[in-house]
Amino acid sequence: METVPFVIERTYNATADRVWQAITDRDKMEQWYFKLKEFKPEVGFEFEFEGGPPEKTFLHLCKVIEVIPGKKLTHSWRYDGYEGNSFVTWEVFDEGDKTRVKLTHAGLETFPAIPDFAKENFVMGWTDILGRMLKEYLEKA
Repeated sequence: METVPFVIERTYNATADRVWQAITDRDKMEQWYFKLKEFKPEVGFEFEFEGGPPEKTFLHLCKVIEVIPGKKLTHSWRYDGYEGNSFVTWEVFDEGDKTRVKLTHAGLETFPAIPDFAKENFVMGWTDILGRMLKEYLEKA
């Protein structure tokens, strides 16, 4: 069983504070990420959202487990009604007038072996989310 986490890094023409706000402020997240009823970057805070292909969405159940303000946010990521639990870590690195984000999604192998939970889907999803959606949000005029 493969236990190597998926890791993606992208650098943006934005300040580290702007990036941190984009990944921790619910109103800002809604503009580029998932629609969340509520979100707080506080350890123990639980949140959920719907996601997946249009023909079958999944309820994602998440809980914030680590916060280093301005630098790191980790939350669990599991699916209602399915086995498995994974962890998503966002790390923010201030590089002067640019900011690097490293996202690690560990534990994907704990999900059931169904096509919707295939690692390739997470690779495609996170690549689009960080490579296009977050970039467009952060770098818009």
